[in-house]
Amino acid sequence: LHLVALNLPFSGDMRADFQCFQQAQLAGLTSTYRAFLSSHLQDLATVVRKTDRYHLPIVNLKGETLFSNWESIFNGNGGQFNIHVPIYSFDGRNIMTDPSWPQKVIWHGSTANGIRLVSNYCEAWHTADMGAMGQASPLKTGKLLDQKVFSCSNQFIVLCIENSFVSDPQG
Repeated sequence: LHLVALNLPFSGDMRADFQCFQQAQLAGLTSTYRAFLSSHLQDLATVVRKTDRYHLPIVNLKGETLFSNWESIFNGNGGQFNIHVPIYSFDGRNIMTDPSWPQKVIWHGSTANGIRLVSNYCEAWHTADMGAMGQASPLKTGKLLDQKVFSCSNQFIVLCIENSFVSDPQG
């Protein structure tokens, strides 16, 4: 399952699932992508289908492994990953080095176990109000689920996860 960043940073007011869907389509990717965020409807840990949570690796746009599987992101260690494996945007840029994302921080709105934090997810990702707060993770920590709180007015990285694996019928 591919983990890919949106092509631009976003404040806490975003239509992230729609953006993930749209940018994946524009990039020619055929599977469904959902935002790597807890929402008012769903905890982050359950965004990927149950049948795909254990046996498929989580990889970047170029197929390099970030996590052995979806569940391993939520084992309580904050989603520790190898910072030498880049995360790319849908248009192929490395978010760790590209200046389009001046702040190397990702929004997630979750606990270290992928459960939604209703007090810290920018009112279900509908506000960029400076007084509202969102849970996010500085990527320099090497964790996707580090537990830091930021104002929703910040423009941070939004990740998208391929939420269902569709095998290539021609394969």
